[in-house]
Amino acid sequence: MLPTIDQRLACREKPPGFAVMRQRWSRILFLHWQVEPALLRATLPPGLHLDLHEGAAWLGIVPFFMERVRPSFLPVVPGLSWFLELNVRTYVHDDNGVPGVWFHSLDCNQPIAVELARNLFHLPYQHASMSCRTIGRSTKYSCQRRGAAEEARFHYRPAGPAQSAEPGSLEFFLAERYLLYSAGKDGGLFAGRVHHDPYQLARAECEEWSTLPAAWDGLPQPAFPAPSALWVEHVDVKVYPLRRLKM
Repeated sequence: MLPTIDQRLACREKPPGFAVMRQRWSRILFLHWQVEPALLRATLPPGLHLDLHEGAAWLGIVPFFMERVRPSFLPVVPGLSWFLELNVRTYVHDDNGVPGVWFHSLDCNQPIAVELARNLFHLPYQHASMSCRTIGRSTKYSCQRRGAAEEARFHYRPAGPAQSAEPGSLEFFLAERYLLYSAGKDGGLFAGRVHHDPYQLARAECEEWSTLPAAWDGLPQPAFPAPSALWVEHVDVKVYPLRRLKM
């Protein structure tokens, strides 16, 4: 059974306990394409099921800025607390219907962050050369994964007013995700929560976009512009400890 709207809304509630990290996500571009569900199901570990919106599965490519990243009990560190990240993702739920994100990859230009995330959160972070340039609200962003021959380029800006997504809408399904799933080296399944205010989403205008990150992961590479392109100015995020799920 797919998650109910109550289960989706429950994930926005603040988790119990103390956050282990604080960070800001800025200039987020959410690009999403519909993908044949069977192609994505084959990439999921046991215990996770593909989440669908009106029968459709979605693949996301999401470039953004990571800012003010730090453990909750430490100050920010210049050179370490600011970097770039681009993730390739799809949407899943567990046996109990708890919805979340499954990351196929997370490219990052901060080597220390890559190694920490791989070891502490069991996430498939990848070393990459990345750059960005901003002019007003316009962002030019590039990413080249280590070992890849080509560079993925994005040029985007907001194009309209920002507002929170209506529960049950496609925008809510794609963006309002507060739980990640990851798999350990021993095959164990883990879940981690984040907490932040609901996204203020605007339609994004893309002069340049790329699906190369999906190809780097061996996934379908759509040849047409994303049918859903959304922008978020920034959101302040608290990250909670990872926990192992009982299988």
